[in-house]
Amino acid sequence: MTSLPADGLIVVAKADCPTCRLIEPLLTELSAAGPLQVLVQDDPEFAASLPSTHFDQSLEHSWRLNTEFVPTLIRFENGQETARTYGWDKAEWRAISGLTDLGEELPVMRPGCGSKTLEPGIAEKLELAFGDVKLQSREIDVSAEDDDIEACYARGWSDGLPVVPPTAVRVLRMLKGTQRDPQEVIGIMPPDLVPCTVEKVAINAVMAGCKPEYMPVLLAALEASLDDDFGLHGLICTTMFGSPMIMVNGPIAKAIGMNSGNNALGQGNRANATIGRALQLIIRNVGGGRPGEIDRATLGNPGKYTFCFAEAEDSDWLPLAQERGIPAGRSAVTIFPGEGVQGIIDQKSRDPESLARSIAESLRAVDNVKLAMAGDAVLVVAPDHARIFIEAGWSKQRLREKLEQLLLAPGENLVTGARGMAEGIPEKFRDKQVPKFRPGGLLIVRAGGTAGLFSAIIAGWAASGPVGSSPVTREVTL
Repeated sequence: MTSLPADGLIVVAKADCPTCRLIEPLLTELSAAGPLQVLVQDDPEFAASLPSTHFDQSLEHSWRLNTEFVPTLIRFENGQETARTYGWDKAEWRAISGLTDLGEELPVMRPGCGSKTLEPGIAEKLELAFGDVKLQSREIDVSAEDDDIEACYARGWSDGLPVVPPTAVRVLRMLKGTQRDPQEVIGIMPPDLVPCTVEKVAINAVMAGCKPEYMPVLLAALEASLDDDFGLHGLICTTMFGSPMIMVNGPIAKAIGMNSGNNALGQGNRANATIGRALQLIIRNVGGGRPGEIDRATLGNPGKYTFCFAEAEDSDWLPLAQERGIPAGRSAVTIFPGEGVQGIIDQKSRDPESLARSIAESLRAVDNVKLAMAGDAVLVVAPDHARIFIEAGWSKQRLREKLEQLLLAPGENLVTGARGMAEGIPEKFRDKQVPKFRPGGLLIVRAGGTAGLFSAIIAGWAASGPVGSSPVTREVTL
Protein backbone atom coordinates (compact mmCIF):
# COMPACT_ATOMS: atom_id res chain seq x y z
CA MET A 1 0.00 0.00 0.00
CA THR A 2 1.35 3.41 -0.97
CA SER A 3 2.18 5.45 2.12
CA LEU A 4 0.61 8.85 2.60
CA PRO A 5 2.84 11.91 3.10
CA ALA A 6 3.45 13.12 6.64
CA ASP A 7 3.57 16.68 5.33
CA GLY A 8 1.84 18.26 2.36
CA LEU A 9 -1.48 18.00 0.54
CA ILE A 10 -3.73 15.08 -0.32
CA VAL A 11 -6.48 15.30 -2.94
CA VAL A 12 -9.07 12.53 -3.15
CA ALA A 13 -10.95 12.49 -6.45
CA LYS A 14 -12.78 10.36 -8.97
CA ALA A 15 -12.98 10.78 -12.72
CA ASP A 16 -16.76 10.35 -12.70
CA CYS A 17 -17.18 13.61 -10.73
CA PRO A 18 -17.59 16.80 -12.84
CA THR A 19 -16.06 18.94 -10.09
CA CYS A 20 -13.03 16.64 -9.92
CA ARG A 21 -12.62 17.10 -13.65
CA LEU A 22 -12.90 20.84 -13.09
CA ILE A 23 -9.99 20.93 -10.63
CA GLU A 24 -7.82 18.34 -12.43
CA PRO A 25 -5.73 21.04 -14.22
CA LEU A 26 -4.92 22.61 -10.83
CA LEU A 27 -3.21 19.47 -9.57
CA THR A 28 -0.06 20.15 -11.58
CA GLU A 29 0.21 23.57 -9.96
CA LEU A 30 -0.33 22.11 -6.49
CA SER A 31 2.30 19.42 -7.14
CA ALA A 32 4.84 22.00 -8.20
CA ALA A 33 4.26 24.03 -5.04
CA GLY A 34 5.00 21.23 -2.58
CA PRO A 35 4.36 17.60 -1.63
CA LEU A 36 1.08 16.33 -3.11
CA GLN A 37 -0.59 12.91 -3.11
CA VAL A 38 -3.56 12.41 -5.45
CA LEU A 39 -5.82 9.45 -4.67
CA VAL A 40 -8.13 8.46 -7.53
CA GLN A 41 -11.07 6.20 -6.66
CA ASP A 42 -12.28 5.04 -10.07
CA ASP A 43 -9.91 5.63 -13.03
CA PRO A 44 -6.12 5.20 -13.13
CA GLU A 45 -5.94 7.62 -16.08
CA PHE A 46 -7.15 10.57 -13.98
CA ALA A 47 -4.17 12.92 -13.33
CA ALA A 48 -1.94 10.07 -14.49
CA SER A 49 0.83 12.47 -15.62
CA LEU A 50 1.60 13.37 -12.00
CA PRO A 51 4.16 11.12 -10.30
CA SER A 52 2.27 11.33 -7.02
CA THR A 53 -1.06 10.03 -8.36
CA HIS A 54 -2.19 6.73 -6.84
CA PHE A 55 -5.12 4.63 -8.08
CA ASP A 56 -6.90 3.84 -4.82
CA GLN A 57 -8.54 0.75 -6.27
CA SER A 58 -9.14 -0.93 -2.91
CA LEU A 59 -10.40 2.41 -1.47
CA GLU A 60 -8.38 1.73 1.68
CA HIS A 61 -6.73 5.17 1.70
CA SER A 62 -10.04 6.91 0.99
CA TRP A 63 -11.71 4.93 3.79
CA ARG A 64 -8.94 5.59 6.32
CA LEU A 65 -9.15 9.31 5.50
CA ASN A 66 -12.90 9.26 6.26
CA THR A 67 -13.65 10.64 2.81
CA GLU A 68 -17.30 11.55 2.38
CA PHE A 69 -17.15 13.69 -0.76
CA VAL A 70 -14.89 14.21 -3.74
CA PRO A 71 -12.90 16.18 -4.45
CA THR A 72 -11.52 16.43 -0.91
CA LEU A 73 -8.42 18.52 -0.16
CA ILE A 74 -6.52 17.74 3.06
CA ARG A 75 -3.36 19.26 4.54
CA PHE A 76 -1.10 17.16 6.75
CA GLU A 77 1.64 18.52 9.03
CA ASN A 78 3.88 16.18 11.05
CA GLY A 79 1.57 13.30 10.22
CA GLN A 80 -1.53 15.08 11.55
CA GLU A 81 -4.44 16.49 9.57
CA THR A 82 -4.61 20.25 10.03
CA ALA A 83 -7.17 21.35 7.44
CA ARG A 84 -9.79 19.89 5.09
CA THR A 85 -12.34 21.03 2.54
CA TYR A 86 -14.47 19.26 -0.04
CA GLY A 87 -16.02 20.21 -3.34
CA TRP A 88 -14.52 23.28 -4.97
CA ASP A 89 -14.48 26.41 -2.83
CA LYS A 90 -11.91 28.83 -4.26
CA ALA A 91 -11.23 30.65 -0.99
CA GLU A 92 -10.78 27.45 1.03
CA TRP A 93 -8.56 25.73 -1.55
CA ARG A 94 -6.36 28.84 -1.66
CA ALA A 95 -6.17 29.04 2.13
CA ILE A 96 -5.28 25.36 2.59
CA SER A 97 -2.81 25.23 -0.32
CA GLY A 98 -1.22 28.62 0.39
CA LEU A 99 -1.53 29.54 -3.31
CA THR A 100 -3.27 32.90 -3.37
CA ASP A 101 -4.06 32.86 -7.09
CA LEU A 102 -5.07 29.19 -7.41
CA GLY A 103 -7.94 28.59 -9.84
CA GLU A 104 -8.29 32.20 -10.89
CA GLU A 105 -10.26 31.24 -14.00
CA LEU A 106 -12.60 28.81 -12.18
CA PRO A 107 -15.97 29.68 -10.64
CA VAL A 108 -16.10 30.61 -6.97
CA MET A 109 -17.76 27.39 -5.88
CA ARG A 110 -18.95 24.01 -7.19
CA PRO A 111 -20.38 21.12 -5.15
CA GLY A 112 -18.63 17.78 -5.25
CA CYS A 113 -19.95 14.21 -5.44
CA GLY A 114 -20.30 11.41 -2.94
CA SER A 115 -17.24 9.31 -2.23
CA LYS A 116 -17.26 5.73 -3.52
CA THR A 117 -16.54 4.65 0.04
CA LEU A 118 -20.12 5.52 0.98
CA GLU A 119 -21.87 3.67 -1.83
CA PRO A 120 -24.38 1.00 -0.67
CA GLY A 121 -22.58 -2.16 0.38
CA ILE A 122 -19.12 -0.63 -0.17
CA ALA A 123 -18.87 1.06 3.23
CA GLU A 124 -19.51 -2.21 5.08
CA LYS A 125 -17.06 -4.14 2.89
CA LEU A 126 -14.37 -1.56 3.61
CA GLU A 127 -15.04 -1.69 7.33
CA LEU A 128 -14.85 -5.48 7.27
CA ALA A 129 -11.57 -5.31 5.34
CA PHE A 130 -9.83 -2.48 7.15
CA GLY A 131 -11.77 -1.66 10.31
CA ASP A 132 -11.60 -2.86 13.90
CA VAL A 133 -14.77 -4.98 13.74
CA LYS A 134 -13.87 -8.57 12.94
CA LEU A 135 -16.70 -11.07 12.71
CA GLN A 136 -15.89 -14.31 14.51
CA SER A 137 -18.58 -16.58 13.10
CA ARG A 138 -17.51 -19.18 10.58
CA GLU A 139 -18.32 -18.24 6.99
CA ILE A 140 -20.05 -20.81 4.80
CA ASP A 141 -19.07 -20.81 1.15
CA VAL A 142 -21.99 -21.22 -1.24
CA SER A 143 -21.14 -21.76 -4.88
CA ALA A 144 -22.39 -19.30 -7.46
CA GLU A 145 -24.54 -22.06 -8.96
CA ASP A 146 -26.41 -22.66 -5.69
CA ASP A 147 -29.42 -20.72 -4.48
CA ASP A 148 -28.56 -18.90 -1.23
CA ILE A 149 -32.01 -19.33 0.27
CA GLU A 150 -32.09 -23.03 -0.57
CA ALA A 151 -28.63 -23.34 0.98
CA CYS A 152 -30.03 -21.93 4.24
CA TYR A 153 -32.86 -24.47 4.11
CA ALA A 154 -30.41 -27.30 3.47
CA ARG A 155 -28.35 -26.36 6.53
CA GLY A 156 -31.38 -26.32 8.82
CA TRP A 157 -31.29 -22.59 9.56
CA SER A 158 -34.93 -21.92 8.62
CA ASP A 159 -38.14 -22.06 10.63
CA GLY A 160 -39.90 -23.33 7.52
CA LEU A 161 -40.11 -19.94 5.82
CA PRO A 162 -37.40 -18.44 3.62
CA VAL A 163 -34.66 -16.59 5.51
CA VAL A 164 -32.42 -13.74 4.37
CA PRO A 165 -28.92 -15.12 3.70
CA PRO A 166 -26.67 -13.65 6.44
CA THR A 167 -23.76 -12.24 4.44
CA ALA A 168 -20.93 -10.50 6.29
CA VAL A 169 -22.04 -7.13 4.93
CA ARG A 170 -25.61 -7.64 6.12
CA VAL A 171 -24.44 -8.76 9.56
CA LEU A 172 -22.14 -5.76 9.94
CA ARG A 173 -24.97 -3.47 8.91
CA MET A 174 -27.21 -5.11 11.53
CA LEU A 175 -24.56 -4.58 14.21
CA LYS A 176 -24.78 -0.82 13.55
CA GLY A 177 -28.13 -0.95 15.34
CA THR A 178 -26.48 -1.36 18.74
CA GLN A 179 -23.52 0.12 20.58
CA ARG A 180 -22.68 -3.21 22.19
CA ASP A 181 -19.51 -5.13 21.37
CA PRO A 182 -20.21 -7.85 18.78
CA GLN A 183 -18.37 -10.41 20.93
CA GLU A 184 -20.23 -9.58 24.15
CA VAL A 185 -21.90 -12.72 25.44
CA ILE A 186 -25.57 -12.04 26.16
CA GLY A 187 -25.96 -15.35 27.94
CA ILE A 188 -25.79 -19.12 27.68
CA MET A 189 -28.40 -20.31 25.19
CA PRO A 190 -30.40 -23.42 26.07
CA PRO A 191 -30.92 -26.22 25.42
CA ASP A 192 -27.39 -26.78 24.06
CA LEU A 193 -25.95 -24.25 26.57
CA VAL A 194 -23.99 -22.36 23.91
CA PRO A 195 -22.68 -18.80 24.49
CA CYS A 196 -24.79 -16.36 22.48
CA THR A 197 -22.94 -13.22 21.39
CA VAL A 198 -24.30 -9.98 20.00
CA GLU A 199 -22.85 -11.09 16.65
CA LYS A 200 -24.90 -14.31 16.76
CA VAL A 201 -27.99 -12.24 17.52
CA ALA A 202 -27.25 -10.02 14.51
CA ILE A 203 -26.86 -13.03 12.22
CA ASN A 204 -30.27 -14.36 13.17
CA ALA A 205 -31.78 -10.87 13.01
CA VAL A 206 -30.59 -10.68 9.40
CA MET A 207 -32.15 -14.06 8.62
CA ALA A 208 -35.43 -12.99 10.22
CA GLY A 209 -35.60 -9.81 8.11
CA CYS A 210 -35.00 -7.27 10.90
CA LYS A 211 -33.80 -3.71 10.42
CA PRO A 212 -30.72 -2.63 12.42
CA GLU A 213 -32.84 -0.32 14.59
CA TYR A 214 -34.68 -3.37 15.95
CA MET A 215 -31.53 -4.73 17.60
CA PRO A 216 -31.95 -3.04 21.02
CA VAL A 217 -35.45 -4.53 21.38
CA LEU A 218 -34.29 -7.97 20.27
CA LEU A 219 -31.32 -7.92 22.65
CA ALA A 220 -33.54 -6.91 25.58
CA ALA A 221 -36.00 -9.68 24.68
CA LEU A 222 -33.19 -12.22 24.56
CA GLU A 223 -31.80 -11.07 27.91
CA ALA A 224 -35.28 -11.35 29.44
CA SER A 225 -35.79 -14.83 28.00
CA LEU A 226 -32.44 -15.99 29.45
CA ASP A 227 -33.37 -14.87 32.95
CA ASP A 228 -33.64 -17.88 35.26
CA ASP A 229 -37.16 -16.83 36.28
CA PHE A 230 -38.37 -17.27 32.70
CA GLY A 231 -37.20 -20.87 32.46
CA LEU A 232 -36.51 -20.88 28.72
CA HIS A 233 -34.94 -24.34 28.76
CA GLY A 234 -38.09 -25.92 30.11
CA LEU A 235 -40.31 -23.92 27.78
CA ILE A 236 -38.33 -25.06 24.74
CA CYS A 237 -38.50 -28.70 25.80
CA THR A 238 -42.12 -28.88 26.93
CA THR A 239 -44.74 -31.01 25.21
CA MET A 240 -47.20 -28.16 25.75
CA PHE A 241 -48.10 -25.24 23.49
CA GLY A 242 -46.11 -22.26 24.77
CA SER A 243 -43.21 -20.28 23.36
CA PRO A 244 -41.71 -16.84 24.10
CA MET A 245 -44.01 -13.90 23.40
CA ILE A 246 -42.63 -10.35 23.41
CA MET A 247 -44.58 -7.28 24.56
CA VAL A 248 -42.93 -3.89 23.98
CA ASN A 249 -43.50 -0.62 25.84
CA GLY A 250 -42.10 2.88 25.60
CA PRO A 251 -40.89 5.34 22.96
CA ILE A 252 -38.91 2.76 21.00
CA ALA A 253 -42.11 1.02 19.89
CA LYS A 254 -43.16 4.05 17.86
CA ALA A 255 -39.60 4.89 16.85
CA ILE A 256 -39.20 1.57 15.04
CA GLY A 257 -42.77 1.47 13.74
CA MET A 258 -44.25 -1.34 15.83
CA ASN A 259 -47.95 -2.09 15.64
CA SER A 260 -50.13 -1.79 18.73
CA GLY A 261 -53.36 -1.15 16.84
CA ASN A 262 -55.38 -2.98 14.21
CA ASN A 263 -54.23 -6.58 13.81
CA ALA A 264 -51.55 -6.08 16.47
CA LEU A 265 -51.45 -9.82 17.15
CA GLY A 266 -51.43 -10.68 13.45
CA GLN A 267 -49.32 -10.26 10.36
CA GLY A 268 -48.37 -7.24 8.30
CA ASN A 269 -45.95 -5.26 10.45
CA ARG A 270 -42.24 -5.78 9.81
CA ALA A 271 -41.00 -4.90 13.30
CA ASN A 272 -43.57 -7.07 15.10
CA ALA A 273 -43.01 -9.99 12.74
CA THR A 274 -39.24 -10.00 12.50
CA ILE A 275 -38.30 -9.26 16.12
CA GLY A 276 -40.35 -12.20 17.33
CA ARG A 277 -39.07 -14.37 14.51
CA ALA A 278 -35.45 -13.46 15.25
CA LEU A 279 -35.79 -14.64 18.85
CA GLN A 280 -37.23 -17.93 17.65
CA LEU A 281 -34.39 -18.35 15.14
CA ILE A 282 -31.84 -17.71 17.89
CA ILE A 283 -33.47 -20.44 19.97
CA ARG A 284 -33.25 -22.75 16.95
CA ASN A 285 -29.88 -21.88 15.44
CA VAL A 286 -27.83 -20.95 18.50
CA GLY A 287 -29.50 -22.94 21.24
CA GLY A 288 -30.49 -26.00 19.20
CA GLY A 289 -34.19 -25.86 20.12
CA ARG A 290 -35.50 -27.59 17.00
CA PRO A 291 -38.94 -29.19 16.64
CA GLY A 292 -38.84 -32.96 16.67
CA GLU A 293 -35.53 -32.93 18.52
CA ILE A 294 -35.39 -31.21 21.92
CA ASP A 295 -38.62 -29.31 21.15
CA ARG A 296 -41.25 -31.96 21.88
CA ALA A 297 -44.42 -29.84 21.62
CA THR A 298 -47.44 -32.01 20.94
CA LEU A 299 -49.15 -29.30 18.86
CA GLY A 300 -47.17 -26.09 19.29
CA ASN A 301 -48.78 -22.84 18.22
CA PRO A 302 -48.32 -20.32 15.36
CA GLY A 303 -46.51 -18.02 17.79
CA LYS A 304 -43.51 -20.30 17.42
CA TYR A 305 -42.88 -18.52 14.14
CA THR A 306 -43.16 -15.12 15.78
CA PHE A 307 -45.17 -13.51 18.57
CA CYS A 308 -44.35 -9.87 19.27
CA PHE A 309 -46.43 -6.71 19.59
CA ALA A 310 -46.46 -3.31 21.27
CA GLU A 311 -48.87 -2.12 23.92
CA ALA A 312 -50.98 0.90 23.03
CA GLU A 313 -50.08 3.71 25.42
CA ASP A 314 -52.59 6.37 24.41
CA SER A 315 -54.99 6.07 27.36
CA ASP A 316 -55.09 6.61 31.12
CA TRP A 317 -54.14 2.99 31.75
CA LEU A 318 -50.66 2.45 33.14
CA PRO A 319 -48.44 0.64 30.62
CA LEU A 320 -47.34 -2.87 31.52
CA ALA A 321 -43.66 -1.93 31.81
CA GLN A 322 -44.45 0.79 34.37
CA GLU A 323 -46.63 -1.64 36.31
CA ARG A 324 -43.57 -3.86 36.44
CA GLY A 325 -41.19 -1.19 37.72
CA ILE A 326 -39.76 0.51 34.61
CA PRO A 327 -39.78 4.33 34.96
CA ALA A 328 -42.12 6.32 32.72
CA GLY A 329 -40.61 7.45 29.43
CA ARG A 330 -38.26 4.48 29.14
CA SER A 331 -38.60 1.53 26.80
CA ALA A 332 -38.86 -2.09 27.90
CA VAL A 333 -39.85 -5.55 26.80
CA THR A 334 -41.77 -8.15 28.76
CA ILE A 335 -41.29 -11.77 27.78
CA PHE A 336 -44.15 -14.19 28.44
CA PRO A 337 -44.54 -17.95 27.76
CA GLY A 338 -47.55 -17.54 25.50
CA GLU A 339 -49.82 -20.04 23.83
CA GLY A 340 -52.42 -19.22 21.19
CA VAL A 341 -55.00 -16.42 21.12
CA GLN A 342 -58.43 -17.07 22.63
CA GLY A 343 -60.92 -14.45 21.55
CA ILE A 344 -63.46 -12.81 23.86
CA ILE A 345 -66.61 -11.54 22.14
CA ASP A 346 -68.92 -9.32 24.16
CA GLN A 347 -70.71 -6.72 22.06
CA LYS A 348 -73.58 -6.10 24.46
CA SER A 349 -71.98 -5.10 27.77
CA ARG A 350 -71.90 -1.33 28.25
CA ASP A 351 -70.93 -1.16 31.93
CA PRO A 352 -67.71 -2.34 33.56
CA GLU A 353 -69.37 -4.80 35.94
CA SER A 354 -71.07 -6.73 33.15
CA LEU A 355 -67.98 -6.73 30.92
CA ALA A 356 -65.70 -7.81 33.78
CA ARG A 357 -67.99 -10.79 34.49
CA SER A 358 -67.98 -11.72 30.82
CA ILE A 359 -64.19 -11.60 30.66
CA ALA A 360 -63.84 -13.56 33.91
CA GLU A 361 -65.97 -16.40 32.58
CA SER A 362 -63.79 -16.55 29.49
CA LEU A 363 -60.63 -16.62 31.61
CA ARG A 364 -61.87 -19.73 33.41
CA ALA A 365 -61.07 -21.72 30.25
CA VAL A 366 -57.31 -21.08 30.53
CA ASP A 367 -55.66 -24.54 30.65
CA ASN A 368 -58.94 -26.13 31.73
CA VAL A 369 -62.01 -24.85 33.56
CA LYS A 370 -61.05 -27.17 36.44
CA LEU A 371 -57.40 -26.15 36.71
CA ALA A 372 -56.26 -23.30 38.94
CA MET A 373 -52.93 -21.62 39.65
CA ALA A 374 -51.32 -23.69 36.88
CA GLY A 375 -50.66 -21.20 34.10
CA ASP A 376 -50.52 -17.41 33.93
CA ALA A 377 -52.40 -15.41 31.31
CA VAL A 378 -52.24 -12.13 29.42
CA LEU A 379 -55.53 -10.32 28.91
CA VAL A 380 -55.35 -8.11 25.82
CA VAL A 381 -58.11 -5.50 26.03
CA ALA A 382 -58.94 -3.84 22.73
CA PRO A 383 -59.84 -0.11 22.69
CA ASP A 384 -63.64 -0.45 22.52
CA HIS A 385 -63.69 -2.74 25.56
CA ALA A 386 -61.05 -0.64 27.33
CA ARG A 387 -63.13 2.49 26.80
CA ILE A 388 -65.97 1.00 28.85
CA PHE A 389 -63.65 0.55 31.82
CA ILE A 390 -61.73 3.82 31.39
CA GLU A 391 -64.85 5.99 31.06
CA ALA A 392 -66.14 4.43 34.29
CA GLY A 393 -62.88 5.34 36.02
CA TRP A 394 -61.53 1.80 36.24
CA SER A 395 -57.75 1.46 36.20
CA LYS A 396 -55.98 -1.70 35.13
CA GLN A 397 -55.42 -2.51 38.77
CA ARG A 398 -59.11 -2.18 39.60
CA LEU A 399 -60.03 -4.42 36.68
CA ARG A 400 -57.45 -6.99 37.77
CA GLU A 401 -58.72 -6.98 41.35
CA LYS A 402 -62.30 -7.39 40.14
CA LEU A 403 -61.34 -10.28 37.89
CA GLU A 404 -59.42 -11.98 40.69
CA GLN A 405 -62.51 -11.68 42.90
CA LEU A 406 -64.81 -13.05 40.20
CA LEU A 407 -62.45 -15.91 39.44
CA LEU A 408 -62.47 -17.31 42.97
CA ALA A 409 -64.14 -20.73 42.83
CA PRO A 410 -65.17 -23.32 45.42
CA GLY A 411 -62.61 -26.10 45.52
CA GLU A 412 -65.34 -28.73 45.60
CA ASN A 413 -66.11 -27.85 41.97
CA LEU A 414 -62.47 -28.08 40.88
CA VAL A 415 -61.03 -31.15 42.58
CA THR A 416 -60.27 -34.30 40.66
CA GLY A 417 -63.45 -36.14 39.72
CA ALA A 418 -65.84 -33.29 40.53
CA ARG A 419 -68.62 -32.61 38.01
CA GLY A 420 -67.92 -35.91 36.32
CA MET A 421 -64.45 -34.89 35.04
CA ALA A 422 -61.27 -36.71 36.00
CA GLU A 423 -59.16 -33.58 35.46
CA GLY A 424 -58.89 -31.29 38.45
CA ILE A 425 -56.84 -29.98 41.36
CA PRO A 426 -55.79 -31.97 44.45
CA GLU A 427 -58.37 -32.99 47.02
CA LYS A 428 -56.76 -30.76 49.69
CA PHE A 429 -58.43 -27.73 48.05
CA ARG A 430 -61.99 -29.10 48.36
CA ASP A 431 -63.04 -26.83 51.23
CA LYS A 432 -61.26 -23.69 50.03
CA GLN A 433 -62.00 -20.76 47.75
CA VAL A 434 -59.43 -21.19 45.00
CA PRO A 435 -58.07 -18.38 42.80
CA LYS A 436 -57.76 -19.08 39.08
CA PHE A 437 -54.30 -17.49 38.86
CA ARG A 438 -51.37 -17.32 41.24
CA PRO A 439 -50.59 -13.83 42.68
CA GLY A 440 -49.28 -11.67 39.82
CA GLY A 441 -50.22 -14.31 37.26
CA LEU A 442 -52.72 -12.20 35.30
CA LEU A 443 -51.19 -9.47 33.12
CA ILE A 444 -53.34 -6.87 31.37
CA VAL A 445 -52.32 -4.92 28.29
CA ARG A 446 -54.21 -2.67 25.92
CA ALA A 447 -53.80 -3.24 22.19
CA GLY A 448 -55.78 -3.59 18.99
CA GLY A 449 -57.99 -1.50 16.75
CA THR A 450 -61.34 0.21 17.26
CA ALA A 451 -63.17 -2.14 14.92
CA GLY A 452 -65.22 -4.01 17.50
CA LEU A 453 -66.00 -4.91 21.08
CA PHE A 454 -63.41 -7.65 21.44
CA SER A 455 -60.59 -8.68 23.74
CA ALA A 456 -58.30 -11.69 23.84
CA ILE A 457 -56.67 -14.10 26.23
CA ILE A 458 -53.18 -15.49 25.71
CA ALA A 459 -52.71 -18.38 28.10
CA GLY A 460 -49.32 -19.02 29.60
CA TRP A 461 -47.37 -22.22 29.92
CA ALA A 462 -49.09 -24.42 32.49
CA ALA A 463 -45.89 -24.56 34.52
CA SER A 464 -45.91 -20.96 35.61
CA GLY A 465 -44.38 -19.77 38.83
CA PRO A 466 -41.09 -20.40 40.63
CA VAL A 467 -40.71 -23.97 39.33
CA GLY A 468 -41.63 -23.13 35.76
CA SER A 469 -41.83 -19.77 34.02
CA SER A 470 -42.60 -16.25 35.14
CA PRO A 471 -42.90 -13.15 32.96
CA VAL A 472 -39.68 -11.13 32.88
CA THR A 473 -39.30 -7.42 32.02
CA ARG A 474 -36.07 -5.79 30.81
CA GLU A 475 -35.34 -2.18 29.94
CA VAL A 476 -34.20 -1.54 26.38
CA THR A 477 -30.73 -0.03 26.06
CA LEU A 478 -28.71 0.81 22.99
